[in-house]
Formats: sequence, C-alpha cells, structure tokens
Amino acid sequence: MQINSNVSGVGYNLLKAFLTLGDEPDIISYLGNDIQSEIVLNQLKSDGISTDSVSRTLKQTPVSVILVDKDGKRQIFTDLKDIQENTADITPEIDEKIKNADIVCACNINFSRSVMKRAVELNKTVAADVHALSNVYDVYNKDFIMHSDILFMSDEHLPLSPEKMMDCLYEQHDNKVIVIGMGSKGAMLLDREFESKYFLTAANLGNVVNTVGAGDALFSSFLHYYAKGMNCIDALRRAETFAALKIQHNGAALGFSSERDVETALKYANISVTKL
Repeated sequence: MQINSNVSGVGYNLLKAFLTLGDEPDIISYLGNDIQSEIVLNQLKSDGISTDSVSRTLKQTPVSVILVDKDGKRQIFTDLKDIQENTADITPEIDEKIKNADIVCACNINFSRSVMKRAVELNKTVAADVHALSNVYDVYNKDFIMHSDILFMSDEHLPLSPEKMMDCLYEQHDNKVIVIGMGSKGAMLLDREFESKYFLTAANLGNVVNTVGAGDALFSSFLHYYAKGMNCIDALRRAETFAALKIQHNGAALGFSSERDVETALKYANISVTKL
C-alpha cells in the first residue's frame, strides 16, 4: 500500500495541463486560511501562476481522499467544506482576466456561475465539464449546460446511452461542441457546425496506473488544441492520447505531456473514428 499527498482538484489539474502544453492559464478560486491553503499557494507560485485572484475566505480548504486499486480504478471521497456557499464577485481584476481569456473554463462549482455569466455577456467562448450526469434535466448543472459553447461530461451514471444523451442536449441547447468521455471505451463527439456525431475509440497505450484526473486531462487538452484552431476530431484524438499518457502516472495532477510527446504517442495510439 502507498499513500501520496498532492495538490489537485479540477481547477488545478486544468492549470497544470495547460502549463505543460505551453499555454498561459490564469485562475479564479477560493481557499481557506489554513495549512492546506499554504501548500496550495506555494505550489501555484512554484508553477508560476498568479494567486492574486485566489481568495482565502473559506473556513477550510477543500480536501479529497482517493482510493486506487491495482488496475488503476478509483473511488473518490470529497469534502468541499463551505466552498459551495461562496459567490465570485466580479472585481475589476477578475473582469480583466475574463476579457483577456481565449476560453473561459467554468468548473461546475457554484462560484463559477457569476464568472460564466460575465463571460457570456462578453461573448467569450465558455467551456464546462459537468462530469457525471444522472438526469437529462439536471437542475444543479443547468447553467453550465445552457451557457457553455463546449460541453464535456462522462458516460458514468448517464440516464441514457451516450448517443441518445447527445441527441437530447442537441435538441434542447445550443452547445457548439459536446464530448462524452467513455474511459477505456473511447469518446463520443458532437460537432454542431457539421451537424455530425462521431465515435472515437480510446488511445491504446497501455500501462494504466491511476485513472484519477483522466477526464480533466481529456477536457483541458481538447481545449488547448481547439483554441489553436484544430478541428474537433483532430483535437479529440490528441486529447485522448494526452489522457492515455496521463493515466500512466500516479496522481490526478501528475503525468501531463508536452505537445511533442503527444504527437509521438499519437502514431501508436490506434484511434479510429466512426461517423454515427
């Protein structure tokens, strides 16, 4: 048995992936005023990330315990403390960050709602990952689904097949791109521009150590390539490869690869694309 402790969480995982791929990410977030927050702030500073929009107003910093079996599968237990009670005030500094962003990634946490609303007002591209949906009409995630140009989710707990879920979302909302990650089964993509759906098999690179953070890796790397002007299929092929390389390492915010490493691995990933 091994026990490891690392700075992680969706926001940080995205940051680390963007940094590794050569982007210049920024963050708006909340911490407590405790020992855990000092660890997080020191890590952010070490990564070269500005902490001027990281507020220490929570009673305690959120923490998670993740159990991983010998096959890399995981169970996650998260204690969000009082973060869901917070709302992000759009200060002039935060407003400037939103204006300067190519893509605003709204993690589906309550304080992101005001950031996302402002991004929509500014006609910025908004991306959201709602993770696991168990209801087509999910009330909590409704804002994130409605206001995102790029929408990601997992196939875990879906009430319908991934293809039918996409059809429902396509009919009810105006997302430009929808991706449903399906783990070792691959991923499904809907591209509204071409009114087409595609199934991509998973990147077959083997040596799975820990699947924690695989969805964050898929999401962030897709956005990286999409923002560079790559078409959705080619961006998702690289995102699958990026995620497959990531899960060869033990830790949600560890194991991210450079563009060069992704291009090398892509040659051996054996990803096939089927139009549905």
